[in-house]
Amino acid sequence: MSNLAIASHDVQNLDVAAPFQPNPHRKGPPRPADAPERIALTAPSHEITDVDQIGDSLQWLADRGECVSIYPAGAAEPLLARILWVHPEEPRFMIDLNEGGVMPMGRCTFVGMLQSARFQFELSADWQPEPGHPTFVPAQFPQRALVLNRRSTTRLEIPLAGTFSASFVLFGTPYELQLYDVSAGGVGMRCSPREATGLHIGRKLQRVRLELGQDTVVICDLEIRLSRRFRSFLLGEQLQIGCQFIDLPPQMQKEIDRVLQRMSVARR
Repeated sequence: MSNLAIASHDVQNLDVAAPFQPNPHRKGPPRPADAPERIALTAPSHEITDVDQIGDSLQWLADRGECVSIYPAGAAEPLLARILWVHPEEPRFMIDLNEGGVMPMGRCTFVGMLQSARFQFELSADWQPEPGHPTFVPAQFPQRALVLNRRSTTRLEIPLAGTFSASFVLFGTPYELQLYDVSAGGVGMRCSPREATGLHIGRKLQRVRLELGQDTVVICDLEIRLSRRFRSFLLGEQLQIGCQFIDLPPQMQKEIDRVLQRMSVARR
């Protein structure tokens, strides 16, 4: 078992043809200073296995031209790359290595940054570049990936009997989602994938009305920092959306602290 505690995935014999449009975010090759480091063994990370969520994470890295560190097995220093494209229908993508980079055969660890969350997975292959493009290397999605949990404050789950919700308007569309946890730094929301249209990592939500039980209402701005699918026995497939407060006013922070205190006492 590797330090990721995740399985490798064979990526040999790929058809590499896919439409490609130049990405305006790619301005020169990634620099060593941009290279994200591997997730430590003791870091509070969680595993994702949903192919759509993995694909969305890879697409996020591709759309923004983010640097990806690639650590060959046994290597201390990474190769630097970007994700050139992610296939819109099939679980495969194209790696774009820095000029002169060569992927050695076997297992490699990939690390990218989704805003402030570190995204990491392993793949193993007899890596073969696309003919005529020595820095373009095709790959398939990993079966599993890790996301580093960057929560800096303790989150408390919403009590089963509580009425906690978030209401806001995004691009003219009203949303009303249930909360599943609250912390001094943010909230977690829950909904079906169908209800989550437009709620992507990095999206800022303005004038969100948080109803926090017992007639407590907080108006705040949020930024989506994490999105994770899960299956509920009663509700079926659900999406957890982790959000961080943006410039929460002191009075609103006091209200959040008061709610957390009340929830902590109720749990004892």
